[in-house]
Amino acid sequence: MTQLLHLFLLLFLTSTLNAQTQIKTGAESTSEYLPLLKGKRVGLVANHTTTIGKTHLLDTLLSLKVNVTAVFSPEHGFRGKADAGEHVKCDVDAKTGVPLVSLYDENKKPTAAQFKNCDIIIFDIQDVGVRFYTYISTMHYVLETCAETNTPCIILDRPNPNGFYIDGPVLNPAVVTSFVGMHPVPIVHGMTIGEYARMIIGEKWLANGVQTDLQVITCKNYTHADRYKLPIAPSPNLPNMQAVYLYPVLCLTEGTPLSCGRGTPYPFQVIGHPNWRDSSFSFTPRSIEGASKNPPLKNQLCFGMDLRNYPTENLQQMPLHIFLTAYKKYMGTAPFFTSFFVKLAGNTTLKQQITAGKTEDEIRKSWHTELENYKKIRKKYLLYD
Repeated sequence: MTQLLHLFLLLFLTSTLNAQTQIKTGAESTSEYLPLLKGKRVGLVANHTTTIGKTHLLDTLLSLKVNVTAVFSPEHGFRGKADAGEHVKCDVDAKTGVPLVSLYDENKKPTAAQFKNCDIIIFDIQDVGVRFYTYISTMHYVLETCAETNTPCIILDRPNPNGFYIDGPVLNPAVVTSFVGMHPVPIVHGMTIGEYARMIIGEKWLANGVQTDLQVITCKNYTHADRYKLPIAPSPNLPNMQAVYLYPVLCLTEGTPLSCGRGTPYPFQVIGHPNWRDSSFSFTPRSIEGASKNPPLKNQLCFGMDLRNYPTENLQQMPLHIFLTAYKKYMGTAPFFTSFFVKLAGNTTLKQQITAGKTEDEIRKSWHTELENYKKIRKKYLLYD
């Protein structure tokens, strides 16, 4: 009986501790930012991940009589159903009637005219902590227009699901900058969007070094040691945590002739090509509405690697060996590296190292100095342990 009582008390204390330490996003701390919106015309930069629980933040704000005058959406659109790279048109939200402004395709940076009816901007989008995931590029341009129009910006922070490590080559702005890499940071940067925004402003990476009036509503009970599980898939081709964890390395295949599983039920969890040496695993990319309408190697039988059960629970660095294996197994006639690979890698060095036959350990050692310098910069802007 005593043992049962002890067990009950242990379970009770454990559940209480878990309840006390449950991570809360910035959006959930409404009491912190609602007073800042009183009497203001509010522009909301958002997508399908912009929720409080299961309720979209737009619906919450409107129910609280906040005057939301415009919604700005990033790649994949406001409802998160557009393909990667697909044109997203400006429209009106069918549910609320609020005007929608796309910040993708030709209009990546909001114009001063588009901010004309906004006294303040709220940015609330779930990021995955990877340099070439374009939501942080959208945030850069939002911060820039905010600075140029003297419009304050509030970021409702969210945990970084890859925030427990830092890895990869640091982008060299003298070699390449693009929408998939705007800043001198490693592939896995180890920051939340709020911290990253502070760094963009603090390091004067905005055009002409302009400064944004920024306030970050922080997460509660979050640290960079946490393995935060995303409650909502952040984009159509990152459907689960396995894909989120493998994305930093598998996205490099987008700069090669290989398939990373777009057009299959398991994008960013497999890798292959019709001319792949020595593999019994196969898959065929198909057109999938709302995810990959025209995936690479569409309708072609591909052979390669099944990574759906790859051990990611103790991941502490990018599994670069997966990409190096793919390079060795590729037997196609087209060149392995496309020009897009340099944009993803952030330099020409990684391509040169791989073609020269460098080992993973040799490549990693070449990152060391730049990563240490980056960590010193990053430390200045951290909001969490």
